[in-house]
Amino acid sequence: MLNTQPHLQACDDFYEALINAHQGLSLPESHAMNARLVLLLANHIGDHATLCDALRLARGRNAPPPAEHPAITPVAPAHTMA
Repeated sequence: MLNTQPHLQACDDFYEALINAHQGLSLPESHAMNARLVLLLANHIGDHATLCDALRLARGRNAPPPAEHPAITPVAPAHTMA
């Protein structure tokens, strides 16, 4: 079950660290970093039902349901980016 209650310690400090981690990155690099961060945290959580619940909540209540086979734009791995 997804915990949606405030739980993050030093949330302002984490937000600052997140913003700082994006400093100097191009938009594609920033998107790639966010994708890697999501995958790292998803791996840490590990529970499929919890992750699906998080996806649903992050998408928003008024968002249309995802298509059966949505088109995605792949993100190049960081080691391939010059």
